[in-house]
Amino acid sequence: MRIKFWGTRGSIPTPGLSTLRYGGNTSCVEIRTSDNTLIILDAGSGIRELGRSLLSSSKGSIEGHILISHTHWDHIQGFPFFIPAFIPGNQFTFYGFRNFEKSLEGALAGQMDHVYFPVRLDQLAAEIHFKEFDKDILTIGSARVSYYLMNHPAVCLAYRVDCDGTSVVYATDSEPVADDLDGEHEQGFIMFAKGAYLLIHDAMYSHDEYQKKRGWGHSYPEYAIRLAQAAGINRLALFHHDPEHDDNTIRSFEEFSRAYVRISESSLDVFCAEEGAEIAL
Repeated sequence: MRIKFWGTRGSIPTPGLSTLRYGGNTSCVEIRTSDNTLIILDAGSGIRELGRSLLSSSKGSIEGHILISHTHWDHIQGFPFFIPAFIPGNQFTFYGFRNFEKSLEGALAGQMDHVYFPVRLDQLAAEIHFKEFDKDILTIGSARVSYYLMNHPAVCLAYRVDCDGTSVVYATDSEPVADDLDGEHEQGFIMFAKGAYLLIHDAMYSHDEYQKKRGWGHSYPEYAIRLAQAAGINRLALFHHDPEHDDNTIRSFEEFSRAYVRISESSLDVFCAEEGAEIAL
């Protein structure tokens, strides 16, 4: 598998000179399997650039599978600007969990209502399908996809993609239930992520910031590191950067996190996700 980060930010896009290194686009990650299956994790503003890349590299119609963690705006706001969806012959399937108020299709259609956007979802020229999870595991091409419910103010899924003899876990927008990992939620997640090569995990706040923002649905680096270590993860990408954090702040998170790992005498490779970075698994 090949992983590429197209959007690493949380809450709202943050363009500007102070966010050039780690990026200003909201959540979007591309997965390519060895059989060229395209899996997209979330459709934040980063999906716009992914769409442009797909158009420039494609020699025919484009088929993609878009796994939506949840429908908070920073995870879907880029889709109306995803140009491949406007082109006949392309095909995209959305996957997600039914929210209590709206279906996945209803949430995406809502942001494209004419009050907010000039083109409705049902006017897109590409073929669009929606699948809400009715079982724990599904198959997409050669990939096996499973999910885990996270602790967030909205129904939010972490995804695990197993393919090509390796695996990645995507766990954005997640708040601790038990900081010491002794809780049922944490133990369940550790089993879910066990042995994955790469964990992409929410680390929006510092530990001090988190104390003031409990209940907002986000994590801090030490918690993500302890989860990764308990699950036997090789590499940890800290993700969903706070819009108030510039490159220098995020770099300090990375330096702190690496020191934290060294003190614990762990072999975990921890880094802050950078927009445009690619990882071969």
